[in-house]
Parts: sequence; structure tokens; C-alpha cells
Amino acid sequence: MTLPAQGGRPQAGPPPVLQQAPARLADIAVQAGVSEATVSRVLNGKAGVSGTTRQTVLAALDVLGYDRPVKLRQRSAGLIGLITPELSNPIFPALAQVIEQVLTRHGYTPVLCTQTPGGSTEDELVDLLVERGVTGIVFVSGLHADTSADHERYARLAGRGVPFVLIDGFSERIDASFVSPDDRAAMWMAIRHLAELGHEKVGLAVGPTRFVPVARKLTGFTEAAQELLGLSEEAVRDLVQHSLFTVEGGHAAGARLLDKGCTAIVCGSDLMAFGVIRAARQRGLEVPGDVSVVGFDDSPLIAFADPPLTTIRKPVEAMGQAAVDALLEEISGTPAHRAEFVFQPELVVRGSTGAGPSSGGR
Repeated sequence: MTLPAQGGRPQAGPPPVLQQAPARLADIAVQAGVSEATVSRVLNGKAGVSGTTRQTVLAALDVLGYDRPVKLRQRSAGLIGLITPELSNPIFPALAQVIEQVLTRHGYTPVLCTQTPGGSTEDELVDLLVERGVTGIVFVSGLHADTSADHERYARLAGRGVPFVLIDGFSERIDASFVSPDDRAAMWMAIRHLAELGHEKVGLAVGPTRFVPVARKLTGFTEAAQELLGLSEEAVRDLVQHSLFTVEGGHAAGARLLDKGCTAIVCGSDLMAFGVIRAARQRGLEVPGDVSVVGFDDSPLIAFADPPLTTIRKPVEAMGQAAVDALLEEISGTPAHRAEFVFQPELVVRGSTGAGPSSGGR
């Protein structure tokens, strides 16, 4: 409140100081799903609480916006760089969140670095992280996944003594641990689902062939279409369209596949699937009444699309945990497994797929 000074003029005082409301045990207990007594023990640094429960309570503090007590603030075990592609595709923030949570539980401080067109390159980000003394680096869908890129950069990074792990994209030329979803199996899941619905002409909208995950999807799609749909290899090639992993890329690829008479389209990402649905609707086609669409990733909020999108769920939680485990093994001095850890995806059936023309309307 401003009090009037002599002469009736308001006297300006110092701006009010906003203070954080004291943490309420009841609120924290509800958020963490534990008793108030447990919260009290954690906040006071008392024994008798498991490590998992302690982390749950501290996470509740973070969610509610309360500061952690000074005595509970751990000194960071080191910085870990996380280099991802653009964040407009929601699967990358989802994966980054999992990796950051796991790193934080182990006492490390994650540093998120994002590549953007015309912005910082992967090499520039690596140099920046190394200069800052990072303990290790996690690469997500980086140049290691591009068969046309120079992979010697990773040998040079290893020579600088920086441990790293690579997600999405395997290369025999790189001596490191890899974490990937089974892209080939994913295509079999999608084609089997559509074949059971009665679809006979199924297209694939996917990214550029130079990327390892794309090549693997293409292999799985070709094998499944030949065996489950009875198509020749030449016929399958005619039903594949390469574009960008974006809504616009999916729209362009989808339009070409619809011109070829496809009644169902499998996509390399959920964003591409949205583009395919847009292309179908521009032609007055219903999804799934006239054409069925399958995405890939199952990133957050995809279930709330219109229609809810049938998609292949990438095992983000398992992949993120495995990547951090492999990196921490190497950081601790344990020889890392120079191999690829492959995780099984899952078909999630929702509203964007329906009966094909050969199903008799079933």
C-alpha cells in the first residue's frame, strides 16, 4: 500500500518483495503419493526412507515450484551433453525428458543442445561441450545415422577422451554403444495390421534413404508387403515415397501415394501421418473410411489427434534408460559393450485405421 506524503502526494516506496510460500507437507505428500510423515523425514534428511521414495518427494517439490532445502541439494557429478535434432517433432523432447530424468537421478546435470537449420551444427555443439568439460555426450538421430556423413568425427571425439552413446542409427564404422528401436519389426506390425483389415495396396511415406532408420523401415516394409500382401518387389518399390519427416513432407508423399490408389499408408513419423491425413481430406476422402493411416513414434498428445492416430510406439522409456546406463558404464571405467541394443516397438491401434475395400465392409 502507498501512503500519501506531506502535501497529499503519493510517496513511492520500494517495490514489494515477492516471497515463496512455505512448502506445505500436505501438498507435497499428495503430489508424491506418500504420507506427510515421509515427506517430513525427507525434508529433514532423516533415515528410514528408500532412495526411490526420496527422489519422488524431491520431484514433487520441483513440480510444485518449491525450492529444495539447501542440505538436500546434491553437488553435480558432472555435465552430460544431450545433442538432439530440432524440437518441433515431439518425439525428440519426449526422449530428451526421459534421458534428463535418468541422468538427474544419477546426480549428473544434463545440458540440452539442439541443432537447427542454419544454426549450430553437431560438430560445433560437440566442441562447445568438450570445452565446457562435459563428462559424456548422448547423440540422438545425429550424423551417425546418416550413411553419407563422415563418421571419423566420432573416432576423433573418442580420442579426446569423451565417452558417448548413440541413439537411432547404427554404423559399423563407429566404435560405440548404440540404442535403436526395431524399425524392421515395426513395419511388419503395421503391414500385418492393415492386411488383417483387408487392405491390399499399402504405401509407405518415409524419409530420405541415406538414413539408417529409413533403410531399415524400407527393408521391413518390402519383406512384409511381399509376404503378407503378395506383392512383387517391383510393385512394392512403386508404393514407396521418400520425403521429409515433416507434416509438409507427409502431405507431398501422401498425395503421390493416393494418386497410385493406396487404401492405406504407413508413415515414418507421426508428423508425416498428419500430412497424409491432410492430403486425404483435401481430396474429400475420409480417414479411416476411405484411407487408413499408420504413424510412427507415438509421441505425447498423438492419441488426441482427429482421428486418434494408429501408430507404432517407440519404446522411449526403455531406450533412454539403456542409453544412460551404457554411458555411465563407460564413464565409470567399465568397458562398454560395443554393440547395438535393439528395443521392440509396439503397435497402438486407434481410430485412423479401418476396414479395407477387400474386407467386404467388415
